[in-house]
Amino acid sequence: MDRKEFLSALGLSAGAILLTTCLGGCKKESDDDGGNVIAPSNVNFNLDLSLPANAALNTAGGYVYANGVIVAKTTSGTIIAVSQACTHAGTSVQFVGSSNQFYCPNHGAKFNTTGGVTNGPATSALKQYAVTISGNIVTVVG
Repeated sequence: MDRKEFLSALGLSAGAILLTTCLGGCKKESDDDGGNVIAPSNVNFNLDLSLPANAALNTAGGYVYANGVIVAKTTSGTIIAVSQACTHAGTSVQFVGSSNQFYCPNHGAKFNTTGGVTNGPATSALKQYAVTISGNIVTVVG
């Protein structure tokens, strides 16, 4: 094998390895029935509203991501929490405060404040988590 053949084979091998790695990273986490994205379980965390990282929750329509969960403040001032990943393709949903709904920017799925699907292509609800507030501490469990 001459130098040109060797470099060509080396380049093809490196390309195959990179392609395999990239494609493996593109897969979504799914359960066994229907390919829905798996929501975090055994969730139990606190958010301190006095910290700058959580300041968005002091304003109606604001939201933060924490531990695979999106925590949002509705226009009525209620703090709610649902799984962060859209059940259709795993994209992080956003909270649209003006309409009090979660929205997936990837394919346009919409969910109500309890995580229920209001517009596809998603067909499964986002998992809802219990929220309690004590002073400046928001606790999310589920």
